[in-house]
Amino acid sequence: MIHVIATIRVVPNRRTEFLAEFGRILADVRAEAGCIEYGPTLEVNTGIAGVPEARQDVVIVVEKWESVSALDAHLKSPHMFRYREKVKDLVTEVEIRVASPA
Repeated sequence: MIHVIATIRVVPNRRTEFLAEFGRILADVRAEAGCIEYGPTLEVNTGIAGVPEARQDVVIVVEKWESVSALDAHLKSPHMFRYREKVKDLVTEVEIRVASPA
């Protein structure tokens, strides 16, 4: 199993629009072979010392996949190509990190 953290920075004040588009692919992605978990999250202001303030223009996608090959197939799936085309004007930066359990 692998864990994926995708940090997506969106155009200021367009996060709601981005999340609406993202929501349209959730069922398709969760039905993919090898998908264990997949969902968007938003940063939270905690008031805890040392924890930075929440970024209002960031969506963090938390994912779990059975394997790297399942993740690769996901990234190449037709619905992901359509999704990326629909959000290209809403996204300014994407960082994907892949990890395995320690």
